[in-house]
Amino acid sequence: MDPDSDACSQYQQACHAASQAFSVSIIAVVFTACQQHEPKIVVVPGNKKHPAGDSPITAIKKVIPPKKIGKTIYLSFDDGPNKGTRNMMHIIKEEAVPVTLFIIGEQVYYGREQRALFDSLSHSPYFEIANHSYTHAFHNHYARFYQEPEGVINDFKRCADSLHLSSQIIRTPGRNIWRVGNINSTDLKASKATADSLAAVGYTEMGWDLEWQFDNQNKLKFGADEMLDRIDKFFINHLNRTDGHLVLLAHDQTFADAADSSELSQLIKKLKAKNCYEFETVNKYPGVNR
Repeated sequence: MDPDSDACSQYQQACHAASQAFSVSIIAVVFTACQQHEPKIVVVPGNKKHPAGDSPITAIKKVIPPKKIGKTIYLSFDDGPNKGTRNMMHIIKEEAVPVTLFIIGEQVYYGREQRALFDSLSHSPYFEIANHSYTHAFHNHYARFYQEPEGVINDFKRCADSLHLSSQIIRTPGRNIWRVGNINSTDLKASKATADSLAAVGYTEMGWDLEWQFDNQNKLKFGADEMLDRIDKFFINHLNRTDGHLVLLAHDQTFADAADSSELSQLIKKLKAKNCYEFETVNKYPGVNR
Protein backbone atom coordinates (compact mmCIF):
# COMPACT_ATOMS: atom_id res chain seq x y z
CA MET A 1 0.00 0.00 0.00
CA ASP A 2 1.25 3.51 -0.84
CA PRO A 3 2.35 5.16 2.48
CA ASP A 4 1.33 8.59 1.20
CA SER A 5 -2.12 7.31 0.25
CA ASP A 6 -2.57 5.69 3.67
CA ALA A 7 -1.56 8.91 5.45
CA CYS A 8 -3.94 10.91 3.28
CA SER A 9 -6.82 8.53 4.09
CA GLN A 10 -6.16 8.78 7.84
CA TYR A 11 -6.03 12.56 7.54
CA GLN A 12 -9.39 12.66 5.72
CA GLN A 13 -11.02 10.38 8.32
CA ALA A 14 -9.78 12.56 11.15
CA CYS A 15 -11.09 15.70 9.46
CA HIS A 16 -14.46 14.07 8.88
CA ALA A 17 -14.75 13.03 12.54
CA ALA A 18 -13.81 16.51 13.72
CA SER A 19 -16.34 18.06 11.35
CA GLN A 20 -19.10 15.80 12.66
CA ALA A 21 -18.28 16.66 16.29
CA PHE A 22 -18.29 20.36 15.44
CA SER A 23 -21.65 20.08 13.62
CA VAL A 24 -23.25 18.29 16.57
CA SER A 25 -21.99 21.02 18.91
CA ILE A 26 -23.43 23.75 16.69
CA ILE A 27 -26.81 21.98 16.48
CA ALA A 28 -26.88 21.72 20.28
CA VAL A 29 -26.09 25.42 20.61
CA VAL A 30 -28.82 26.45 18.16
CA PHE A 31 -31.39 24.24 19.96
CA THR A 32 -30.42 25.67 23.34
CA ALA A 33 -30.67 29.22 22.02
CA CYS A 34 -34.20 28.57 20.76
CA GLN A 35 -35.18 27.30 24.20
CA GLN A 36 -34.11 30.37 26.17
CA HIS A 37 -35.30 33.98 26.45
CA GLU A 38 -32.62 36.62 25.86
CA PRO A 39 -29.67 34.28 26.49
CA LYS A 40 -26.16 35.34 27.38
CA ILE A 41 -23.51 34.29 24.85
CA VAL A 42 -19.97 33.36 25.90
CA VAL A 43 -17.11 31.93 23.84
CA VAL A 44 -15.72 28.55 24.86
CA PRO A 45 -12.22 27.70 23.54
CA GLY A 46 -12.10 24.75 21.15
CA ASN A 47 -10.57 21.56 22.57
CA LYS A 48 -10.10 19.53 19.42
CA LYS A 49 -6.80 19.73 17.49
CA HIS A 50 -6.59 19.81 13.76
CA PRO A 51 -4.85 16.56 12.70
CA ALA A 52 -2.36 18.49 10.59
CA GLY A 53 -1.35 21.07 13.18
CA ASP A 54 -1.56 22.45 16.70
CA SER A 55 -4.30 25.06 16.19
CA PRO A 56 -7.65 24.32 17.90
CA ILE A 57 -10.77 24.01 15.82
CA THR A 58 -12.78 27.25 15.65
CA ALA A 59 -14.23 28.18 19.08
CA ILE A 60 -17.89 27.31 19.77
CA LYS A 61 -20.46 29.77 21.12
CA LYS A 62 -22.27 28.49 24.19
CA VAL A 63 -25.62 29.73 25.44
CA ILE A 64 -26.09 30.40 29.17
CA PRO A 65 -29.73 31.00 30.14
CA PRO A 66 -30.45 33.99 32.39
CA LYS A 67 -31.47 33.42 35.98
CA LYS A 68 -35.26 33.20 36.09
CA ILE A 69 -36.97 35.51 38.55
CA GLY A 70 -40.35 34.17 39.67
CA LYS A 71 -42.76 37.11 39.71
CA THR A 72 -46.21 36.35 38.38
CA ILE A 73 -48.99 38.86 37.73
CA TYR A 74 -52.59 37.69 37.48
CA LEU A 75 -54.27 40.52 35.58
CA SER A 76 -58.04 40.34 36.05
CA PHE A 77 -60.98 42.43 34.86
CA ASP A 78 -64.36 42.68 36.59
CA ASP A 79 -67.87 43.67 35.50
CA GLY A 80 -67.86 42.78 31.81
CA PRO A 81 -69.10 42.70 29.23
CA ASN A 82 -69.76 46.44 29.02
CA LYS A 83 -68.71 49.55 27.12
CA GLY A 84 -65.00 49.18 27.82
CA THR A 85 -64.70 45.44 27.18
CA ARG A 86 -64.04 45.66 23.44
CA ASN A 87 -61.14 48.11 23.87
CA MET A 88 -59.67 45.94 26.60
CA MET A 89 -60.03 42.84 24.42
CA HIS A 90 -58.13 44.42 21.53
CA ILE A 91 -55.27 45.47 23.80
CA ILE A 92 -54.94 42.03 25.39
CA LYS A 93 -54.92 40.33 22.00
CA GLU A 94 -52.35 42.79 20.67
CA GLU A 95 -50.06 42.26 23.67
CA ALA A 96 -50.77 38.49 23.70
CA VAL A 97 -50.95 38.10 27.48
CA PRO A 98 -53.30 35.76 29.38
CA VAL A 99 -55.87 37.41 31.65
CA THR A 100 -58.98 36.46 33.62
CA LEU A 101 -62.38 38.06 33.12
CA PHE A 102 -64.91 37.96 35.95
CA ILE A 103 -68.15 38.17 34.00
CA ILE A 104 -71.61 39.26 35.20
CA GLY A 105 -74.12 36.79 33.77
CA GLU A 106 -77.00 39.25 33.40
CA GLN A 107 -74.91 41.67 31.32
CA VAL A 108 -74.18 39.05 28.67
CA TYR A 109 -77.92 39.03 27.86
CA TYR A 110 -78.47 42.79 27.72
CA GLY A 111 -78.22 42.84 23.94
CA ARG A 112 -77.03 41.09 20.80
CA GLU A 113 -73.71 42.96 20.74
CA GLN A 114 -72.82 41.88 24.27
CA ARG A 115 -73.70 38.26 23.54
CA ALA A 116 -71.47 38.38 20.44
CA LEU A 117 -68.69 39.99 22.47
CA PHE A 118 -68.92 37.29 25.14
CA ASP A 119 -68.78 34.62 22.44
CA SER A 120 -65.58 36.15 21.04
CA LEU A 121 -64.01 36.29 24.49
CA SER A 122 -64.98 32.68 25.21
CA HIS A 123 -63.23 31.43 22.07
CA SER A 124 -60.02 33.43 22.49
CA PRO A 125 -56.94 31.70 23.97
CA TYR A 126 -56.03 34.82 25.97
CA PHE A 127 -59.13 34.99 28.19
CA GLU A 128 -60.12 32.82 31.11
CA ILE A 129 -63.80 33.33 31.93
CA ALA A 130 -64.77 33.27 35.61
CA ASN A 131 -67.94 33.93 37.60
CA HIS A 132 -68.77 37.36 39.05
CA SER A 133 -72.40 36.47 39.94
CA TYR A 134 -75.50 36.86 37.80
CA THR A 135 -76.93 40.12 39.18
CA HIS A 136 -73.81 41.72 40.73
CA ALA A 137 -75.13 41.70 44.31
CA PHE A 138 -78.79 42.23 43.44
CA HIS A 139 -77.74 45.26 41.36
CA ASN A 140 -75.26 46.61 43.93
CA HIS A 141 -77.39 46.14 47.04
CA TYR A 142 -74.39 44.72 48.88
CA ALA A 143 -75.66 44.71 52.47
CA ARG A 144 -78.81 42.76 51.60
CA PHE A 145 -76.92 40.46 49.23
CA TYR A 146 -74.43 39.26 51.84
CA GLN A 147 -77.13 38.77 54.48
CA GLU A 148 -78.65 35.98 52.37
CA PRO A 149 -76.07 33.19 51.90
CA GLU A 150 -78.49 30.90 50.08
CA GLY A 151 -79.50 33.69 47.71
CA VAL A 152 -75.84 34.45 46.97
CA ILE A 153 -75.09 30.80 46.20
CA ASN A 154 -78.09 30.67 43.85
CA ASP A 155 -76.96 33.88 42.13
CA PHE A 156 -73.55 32.39 41.35
CA LYS A 157 -75.13 29.10 40.23
CA ARG A 158 -77.44 31.00 37.91
CA CYS A 159 -74.45 32.77 36.33
CA ALA A 160 -72.60 29.47 35.87
CA ASP A 161 -75.64 27.80 34.32
CA SER A 162 -76.49 30.68 31.98
CA LEU A 163 -72.92 31.04 30.69
CA HIS A 164 -72.11 27.29 30.77
CA LEU A 165 -69.13 27.83 33.08
CA SER A 166 -67.30 24.76 34.31
CA SER A 167 -64.82 26.68 36.48
CA GLN A 168 -65.58 27.01 40.20
CA ILE A 169 -63.49 30.19 40.49
CA ILE A 170 -65.56 33.22 41.51
CA ARG A 171 -65.07 36.79 42.67
CA THR A 172 -67.59 38.27 45.05
CA PRO A 173 -69.10 41.63 43.95
CA GLY A 174 -67.94 44.62 45.98
CA ARG A 175 -65.92 42.52 48.43
CA ASN A 176 -62.28 41.46 48.60
CA ILE A 177 -62.82 37.91 49.79
CA TRP A 178 -60.30 35.06 49.60
CA ARG A 179 -60.91 31.36 50.00
CA VAL A 180 -57.93 29.98 48.06
CA GLY A 181 -55.82 27.14 49.42
CA ASN A 182 -54.71 28.22 52.89
CA ILE A 183 -55.77 31.85 52.36
CA ASN A 184 -58.91 32.68 54.29
CA SER A 185 -59.63 36.41 54.28
CA THR A 186 -62.81 38.49 54.42
CA ASP A 187 -62.61 42.26 54.18
CA LEU A 188 -65.92 42.89 56.00
CA LYS A 189 -66.94 40.69 58.91
CA ALA A 190 -70.61 40.89 57.94
CA SER A 191 -69.81 38.95 54.75
CA LYS A 192 -67.95 36.07 56.44
CA ALA A 193 -70.91 33.69 56.81
CA THR A 194 -71.76 34.04 53.12
CA ALA A 195 -68.12 33.63 52.10
CA ASP A 196 -67.88 30.45 54.16
CA SER A 197 -71.10 29.15 52.62
CA LEU A 198 -69.75 29.68 49.10
CA ALA A 199 -66.55 27.83 49.99
CA ALA A 200 -68.56 25.01 51.55
CA VAL A 201 -70.31 24.28 48.24
CA GLY A 202 -66.99 24.15 46.37
CA TYR A 203 -66.31 27.67 45.12
CA THR A 204 -62.78 29.11 45.07
CA GLU A 205 -63.14 32.79 45.99
CA MET A 206 -60.44 34.90 44.37
CA GLY A 207 -59.81 38.36 45.80
CA TRP A 208 -57.03 40.75 44.78
CA ASP A 209 -53.79 42.21 46.08
CA LEU A 210 -53.82 45.52 44.22
CA GLU A 211 -56.63 47.43 42.53
CA TRP A 212 -56.32 49.86 39.64
CA GLN A 213 -58.77 52.34 41.11
CA PHE A 214 -61.13 54.67 39.25
CA ASP A 215 -63.31 57.66 40.13
CA ASN A 216 -67.08 58.14 39.94
CA GLN A 217 -66.71 59.05 36.26
CA ASN A 218 -65.08 55.69 35.53
CA LYS A 219 -61.71 57.39 34.89
CA LEU A 220 -58.48 55.80 36.13
CA LYS A 221 -56.98 57.50 39.18
CA PHE A 222 -53.42 56.45 38.32
CA GLY A 223 -51.48 56.22 35.09
CA ALA A 224 -49.32 53.36 33.88
CA ASP A 225 -46.11 54.68 35.46
CA GLU A 226 -47.62 55.01 38.92
CA MET A 227 -49.20 51.57 38.69
CA LEU A 228 -45.88 50.10 37.59
CA ASP A 229 -44.24 51.67 40.64
CA ARG A 230 -46.93 50.26 42.93
CA ILE A 231 -46.56 46.78 41.47
CA ASP A 232 -42.78 46.89 41.91
CA LYS A 233 -43.17 47.94 45.54
CA PHE A 234 -45.68 45.18 46.27
CA PHE A 235 -43.14 42.57 45.21
CA ILE A 236 -40.15 44.30 46.86
CA ASN A 237 -41.95 44.71 50.20
CA HIS A 238 -43.66 41.28 50.07
CA LEU A 239 -47.13 42.79 50.39
CA ASN A 240 -48.81 40.05 48.33
CA ARG A 241 -50.85 37.34 49.97
CA THR A 242 -48.58 34.82 48.28
CA ASP A 243 -44.95 35.83 47.86
CA GLY A 244 -43.98 36.15 44.19
CA HIS A 245 -47.61 36.30 43.03
CA LEU A 246 -49.78 39.40 42.58
CA VAL A 247 -53.47 39.50 41.66
CA LEU A 248 -54.19 42.82 39.96
CA LEU A 249 -57.81 43.99 39.69
CA ALA A 250 -59.02 46.28 36.92
CA HIS A 251 -62.54 47.01 35.64
CA ASP A 252 -63.75 46.82 32.06
CA GLN A 253 -65.78 50.03 32.28
CA THR A 254 -62.71 52.23 32.78
CA PHE A 255 -61.41 51.37 29.32
CA ALA A 256 -64.29 52.86 27.36
CA ASP A 257 -62.12 55.99 27.35
CA ALA A 258 -59.33 56.06 24.73
CA ALA A 259 -56.82 57.71 27.08
CA ASP A 260 -57.38 55.11 29.80
CA SER A 261 -57.16 52.33 27.23
CA SER A 262 -53.77 53.71 26.24
CA GLU A 263 -52.67 53.54 29.90
CA LEU A 264 -53.60 49.85 29.99
CA SER A 265 -51.58 49.19 26.87
CA GLN A 266 -48.60 51.10 28.27
CA LEU A 267 -48.72 49.30 31.61
CA ILE A 268 -48.58 45.89 29.96
CA LYS A 269 -45.74 46.98 27.67
CA LYS A 270 -43.76 48.39 30.61
CA LEU A 271 -44.26 45.23 32.70
CA LYS A 272 -43.10 43.05 29.80
CA ALA A 273 -40.07 45.31 29.17
CA LYS A 274 -38.79 44.82 32.74
CA ASN A 275 -38.21 41.14 31.88
CA CYS A 276 -38.84 39.97 35.44
CA TYR A 277 -42.61 39.53 35.32
CA GLU A 278 -44.80 36.94 33.67
CA PHE A 279 -48.58 36.89 33.19
CA GLU A 280 -50.93 34.04 34.09
CA THR A 281 -54.65 33.39 34.49
CA VAL A 282 -55.95 32.99 38.04
CA ASN A 283 -56.55 29.26 37.62
CA LYS A 284 -52.74 28.95 37.83
CA TYR A 285 -52.57 30.75 41.18
CA PRO A 286 -51.03 28.60 43.95
CA GLY A 287 -53.70 26.71 45.88
CA VAL A 288 -56.45 27.01 43.26
CA ASN A 289 -58.28 23.72 42.80
CA ARG A 290 -58.39 23.23 39.04
